[in-house]
Amino acid sequence: MKPVKKTKAEEPELEPLCCCEYIDRNGEKNHVAACLCDCQDLDEGCDRWITCKSVQPETCEKIMDTISDRLRIPWLRGAKKVNISILPPLFLLPVFLRVASWHFLLGAVVLTSLPVLALWYYYLTHRRKEQTLFFLSLGLFSLGYMYYVFLQEVVPKGRVGPARLALLTCGLLLILFALYRAKKNPGYLRNPAHNDGALGGSQVECLNRKGPEKTKAFPSADLSGGLNNRAPKDETKDSPRTAAGSPAKGKEDWCATCQLVRPARAWHCRICGICVRRMDHHCVCCVGESNHQAFILALLVFLLTSVYGITLTLDTICTDRSVFTALFYCPGVYANYSSALCFTCVWYSVIITGSMAYIFLIQLINISYNVTEREVQQALRQKTGRRLLCGLIVDTGQYNRGFLRNWHQFSTLGAHPFHHPAEDIV
Repeated sequence: MKPVKKTKAEEPELEPLCCCEYIDRNGEKNHVAACLCDCQDLDEGCDRWITCKSVQPETCEKIMDTISDRLRIPWLRGAKKVNISILPPLFLLPVFLRVASWHFLLGAVVLTSLPVLALWYYYLTHRRKEQTLFFLSLGLFSLGYMYYVFLQEVVPKGRVGPARLALLTCGLLLILFALYRAKKNPGYLRNPAHNDGALGGSQVECLNRKGPEKTKAFPSADLSGGLNNRAPKDETKDSPRTAAGSPAKGKEDWCATCQLVRPARAWHCRICGICVRRMDHHCVCCVGESNHQAFILALLVFLLTSVYGITLTLDTICTDRSVFTALFYCPGVYANYSSALCFTCVWYSVIITGSMAYIFLIQLINISYNVTEREVQQALRQKTGRRLLCGLIVDTGQYNRGFLRNWHQFSTLGAHPFHHPAEDIV
């Protein structure tokens, strides 16, 4: 008789998760109700804090990792993880604005500290090269909360008719639509050697989780005459780019992280962890060749809608003065809590609108001179290009073809994608 071959025992199929169960970072099944159980790092941190001992940075990081892993909401086929960075705006913004409505001095302190805190958080995450949903959450919740206050406090006063309310609502919906378009693929560069098709959302999410990783150096190569004596570069540093003959024939760069040759004006986004065609900058999303127009549209619609909403609110709570005068002098506005809250929200909107107006102005100038924000920052670091108006305008001269041609080129971005043959060498 032939010996019977021993087969490995088939692994039992995992039972489906209920709405409150999930697989934690250790690969074990856990329950939402046990979110406060077996947290040794948190216990250790509390003990050291009670005994007036310093808490180690590693312990703080472990505590935050544990909280972010256990912060979940019940969902079909398993609890879903909630990004902890979206929560602070949901709770802190209404509290700060309502506290600022109590008194004029409180309003001045709170409205001054909010931009400072936001900038501090931005530089903190930017320096650590971390991707966060804080600013996207802050922007969306600010829009929603301002609209909620407008409906609850301004509309019942009777000075805003249905037509004005409908126009403001349409502006809000257009902002959301433009943001949705701007959050799409900005023009990611993928490695043609990988037979994985187009870059999908899950792949982008995976790359975002990995972040920019340093890879081993590759020796210089001679491939179609395009990489002669080209040394690999660390992608955390911007490598210089020079023109070759004409702006359309800009010199490509090798990206050691993405393992491909970047065409002219493409850069590696260290936050997304992937190269982007004609990358401009990274804020709430990565802005590149495919979504730059949607980003400009979102800024424009936001500015128009915000100014219109501010005008309607000031015209309601300060009826006897012009909009500009009421913004700085509106006597009796703090006598009523409702009008004080509206006035505080107006000033919060003015601060946000002023910041967005500055970004919009810079974008218009860059488009007029056919430069990206990444190229401007590189020109400022290397002290190249022509600076005008105290550095507000930076003209590198490399791609500038005149005002009308520059705007025509911007209006056709992404319409006819240019596939450079150098990408096929990888």
